[in-house]
Amino acid sequence: MNLLPVDLEQFWKDDALAHESNCFSPNAPQVALGIRMSDECVFSELGEEGTPWAHTPLERRIELNKRYNDKAEKIVGRRFLREDFGNPDASLPEVKRIGEVFGGRYTWFNDTEWLESDINTPQELEAQLDKIDKLDLREFMLPSDWEEQCRIKFEKYGTRPGYWNGVRGPITLACSIYGIENLIYLIMDAPELARRFSDTIADVIIKMLETMHKEAGHAAYGFGFNDDNCCMLNAEMYDFFGYPILKRVFDRFCPEPNHTRYQHSDSAMEHLLPILGRLNFHGVNFGPTVTVDKIREYMPQTRIDGCIAPFTFMNNEREQLIAEVKRDCEMARKYGRGVNLSCAGSINDGSLLESLRVIMWAICEYGRY
Repeated sequence: MNLLPVDLEQFWKDDALAHESNCFSPNAPQVALGIRMSDECVFSELGEEGTPWAHTPLERRIELNKRYNDKAEKIVGRRFLREDFGNPDASLPEVKRIGEVFGGRYTWFNDTEWLESDINTPQELEAQLDKIDKLDLREFMLPSDWEEQCRIKFEKYGTRPGYWNGVRGPITLACSIYGIENLIYLIMDAPELARRFSDTIADVIIKMLETMHKEAGHAAYGFGFNDDNCCMLNAEMYDFFGYPILKRVFDRFCPEPNHTRYQHSDSAMEHLLPILGRLNFHGVNFGPTVTVDKIREYMPQTRIDGCIAPFTFMNNEREQLIAEVKRDCEMARKYGRGVNLSCAGSINDGSLLESLRVIMWAICEYGRY
């Protein structure tokens, strides 16, 4: 193993300061590092059999994570992965998800979860929206023994219902339920039905959140969307269909400047930046082609989580990693800080701790303020 020289103790001291004030602190000595690895990285790192996105038995997961953390502590000076998963019996029953409200079903294929639907025509979509209008959402979402299970789990473990702070983004949801081409044609050819679809998505998100806040016994402020498919709409279509949903949800659940507003969309959606810039995001994570300079033009006060290409990290391309870190560090200095150096998307199996140390070295070399 050929490790680049990094003073690990000093790096993490400086990194803690770098994260202050949403990574905009004038006292930050260096660009912040946002990468904290993921459970799926254990397999390649440890040379173990396993499927990153599929279920791993709990005992094996804990054993793998501990071994991974032991290695991580030596190479990068931190233990990243969970080792305590609590008691599985303490969990509450599963709650129905937003795709199911819209008539979809969650399935597994090639060890990945997909949302599928049989809704293919405007008539079928309209019929589903009619059903939703009549739906008792709380009754649909919560299992029949919900209150009893809440009582049992609380008395035995102290478990309380949680609240939601994120959801599948509106365009990704709409494309999964109705199809990408269908959605585009709907917006162009049947704008009244498309508007109803958009309004219903916003209504459902708000009602689902209100339901879970009531179950939790308190409201939560801060929300985020995972909307990779937003790139499928041009700016005019997104402004018509997607933007009003985010605006309504953010206005309802995170209206103050200090409330977290977040979007992850690891796709080529640069053309949407002028519209998204109106939403005053607290943080964003976009695709690797949507670099700091492009984002900063429309989001001067937003923390940028990026912009290392996930495949560069996954393929452990040392020179390319250094080049991308150098680029982002230079842009952080030029455009007023606020960069949290991360992958522009997921951290995938194959991304090695040795490569993370390369990133840390590059921050020390090129990311000092």
